[in-house]
Amino acid sequence: MLEITELTGIATIQDSGRRGFNKFGVPTSGAMDWYAYQAANSLLNNPTNSAVIELGLGELTFRALRNTVISVTGAGYEVENYIWTFPLWTSFYVRAGWTVRLKKTSGGNWAYIAIAGGFDSPVIMNSRSTYLRGGIGSALKAGDVLQSFPPTADLLKLAARDHVPLIPYSQTPTIDVIPAPQADWFTPEGIRTFYESEYTLSPSFDRMGYRLQGSPIEKAITKELISEGMTMGSIQIPADGQPIVMMADAPTTGGYPKIANVTRASLPLLAQCEAGVSKIRFRETTVELAQEKYRTICHPFGI
Repeated sequence: MLEITELTGIATIQDSGRRGFNKFGVPTSGAMDWYAYQAANSLLNNPTNSAVIELGLGELTFRALRNTVISVTGAGYEVENYIWTFPLWTSFYVRAGWTVRLKKTSGGNWAYIAIAGGFDSPVIMNSRSTYLRGGIGSALKAGDVLQSFPPTADLLKLAARDHVPLIPYSQTPTIDVIPAPQADWFTPEGIRTFYESEYTLSPSFDRMGYRLQGSPIEKAITKELISEGMTMGSIQIPADGQPIVMMADAPTTGGYPKIANVTRASLPLLAQCEAGVSKIRFRETTVELAQEKYRTICHPFGI
């Protein structure tokens, strides 16, 4: 059990996502950085779909109400446990009454806090993930007490473990993409602009979409597109030519033409880009290479 005592920014309960309900207009949601989410649970031998706390763009302080083990992953944070400082991508023992603080630093947006056994929260449409725009779950706040399931192993065996990320987190990431269905709606110059330009993340980003800023992308076809299905990673180009990348809370349909789709293996890199700081470039890849890279980084998790 944990009690939240201080909180800034956005903190929600997330798991691997709400699958199978897109046809009803319900976004998948789930973790923004799926790799950090899986690593947090893996460090504690939790089931792969266990719920965690996702913290973004702020700081969090909580107190343990009983002895437990916590893991914290992600980018852009440091962890203080009682009188010690711990690096991210580790697990550590927390005694009842101890206070743990996550302090915001540079280098990323999202941190993931897992507890031995996983957090126990309501299951809605087969998922514990929060979707604030749809009123599914709610943002965490100071005073909330979070319950957890029993750990899968002795606590002492789960503590003092670490995970070396296979994702090359960076402030200058190169994001792999696969051309999207409307790639031919853009001029050859527009395609060159997309792949040769450097983009930054707009401060107006959120869990639904990452608005990018850079050289506008020229269209060859300017007619309206009939709305069609979208998924996390879809890169839409609206009238101003500035890319918008759909993220975890992406709507299930959209009407802007899509130039490309971010690969699953590159989504964590993009998720952790900082507004106005990170320099983002895109690189075309193939489905086969994208699948191979995904399998490589998933191997430690057995998924």
